[in-house]
Amino acid sequence: MTLAAVRTLLQDARRVAVLTGAGMSAESGVPTFRDALTGLWSNFDPEQLATPQAFRANPALVWRWYSERRDGVLAAQPHAGHLALARATERFDSLTLITQNVDGLHARAGSTDVLELHGNILHSRCLDECGVHYDHPDHLPAGAPPRCPGCGAPLRPGVVWFGESLDPAVLSRAERLVAQAQVVLVVGTSGLVYPAAGLPSIARRAGAKVVVINPEPSALDRLAHLVLPQTAAQALPALLEPG
Repeated sequence: MTLAAVRTLLQDARRVAVLTGAGMSAESGVPTFRDALTGLWSNFDPEQLATPQAFRANPALVWRWYSERRDGVLAAQPHAGHLALARATERFDSLTLITQNVDGLHARAGSTDVLELHGNILHSRCLDECGVHYDHPDHLPAGAPPRCPGCGAPLRPGVVWFGESLDPAVLSRAERLVAQAQVVLVVGTSGLVYPAAGLPSIARRAGAKVVVINPEPSALDRLAHLVLPQTAAQALPALLEPG
């Protein structure tokens, strides 16, 4: 499909939702979870590094893994696609940004009110849920992992681990907003991770036009009204900016 066809859809829309996945962050140099399992980490599997049970069994190991990933995220920069989404906010009555990514690049690009389905790797919170929460890595107490100043439990990364449920309030809001959208852009996601992968189906059943933007085939192509085989950094500025 051509960019012109998608631009026409967007020109007539007032309510737009955007779902972004790992492909969007990869263009900024942020590896996917499994792509990051290299070097010293190549002998580990997700169950050893990204579950509550793994953290309780070896908190220092898991904290070290996430510290290295945080350093990589902080070194990355938003690309042209992130910036185009941030600038497009005023173009529509509603532009809802929903992401599966945990790197915070949408916010760094200037987008506000981003729904982070899987949390944020730059955030940390008390393992025992006493309410202590840190949003900036450089503000954390010392230690590996640091200890919660409220109750003494370890602080854990503020991401959704394997075996954990998404925040029900965040998911419910995402489902409601995609159902209200006239156009839904699905950008850089394989469509294999649920419940996020179910959002385009909700949108389509509610009458939205679904556009998949991905240089590779995805599991969501069959649901799409239009498929644009381009990267986010290529497609989003061309779709969302005047010209």
